[in-house]
Amino acid sequence: MNIPSTYNLKPAFQRLLMPAMQALRRWGISPNALTWMAIAWSGVLGWMFVQGFDDPRWYFAIAAGLLLRMVLNALDGMMARHFEMTSTAGAFLNELGDVVSDALVMWPLALLPGVHPGWVGGLLWLSALNEMTGVLGGWLKGERRYEGPMGKSDRSLVWGLFCLLLGAGVAVIQWVEQGIAVVMVCLVLSTFIRIRKALKP
Repeated sequence: MNIPSTYNLKPAFQRLLMPAMQALRRWGISPNALTWMAIAWSGVLGWMFVQGFDDPRWYFAIAAGLLLRMVLNALDGMMARHFEMTSTAGAFLNELGDVVSDALVMWPLALLPGVHPGWVGGLLWLSALNEMTGVLGGWLKGERRYEGPMGKSDRSLVWGLFCLLLGAGVAVIQWVEQGIAVVMVCLVLSTFIRIRKALKP
C-alpha cells in the first residue's frame, strides 16, 4: 500500500539544501547542534501560537516558521551522513527530538476554546507511536520507516495550512476536533503501514 506523502519530496528538498549544509559545516555547526536548534525553534513556534490568540498575524509567522523547522530537521541528518558524523547519541537525540518537537508545536491546541485536551493528548500520543514504529522498523530491518499519509512532514504541512487559515480569519476553530480526528485516523493508517512494511519478509 503506497499512499502519497510529502516525504516523497525529500530527495529534491535535500538537493536544494546542499549549499546551506556545506556552509553550516564550514562555520563549525554540528548535526547535533542543528537538532537542538530544531527542538528550541519548535518551542518558539508553540509560544507564537499562543500569541496568535490576541493577534492572528502570528499564525502567518508560524506557517513560515514550520518551513525552517523542516529545513533544520533535514539538515541534521544530511550533515551527519555526508560528513560521516553519525553517532548513537546523535540518532537518539534526533528521534527523541522529533517527538518532543511535535509536542512543543501542537500542545497549544488544547488552549483553543471548545477543544477538549483529551483530543490533543490522543493526537500527540499517536504521533509518538507513529515515530516509534518508524524507529522499530529500522531496528528490525535496518531501514527506518517513513511511510505516510501522516508522517512528520505531513503533520507539518497540515499544521501550516491550519495556521494559514487561522491567520486569514477563516472560522476553523469550531472544526478543530473533527480535524484532529481525521489526522488521528491518518496516523493510525501510517502506523499500520509502517508495521506491515517492517514485518514483510
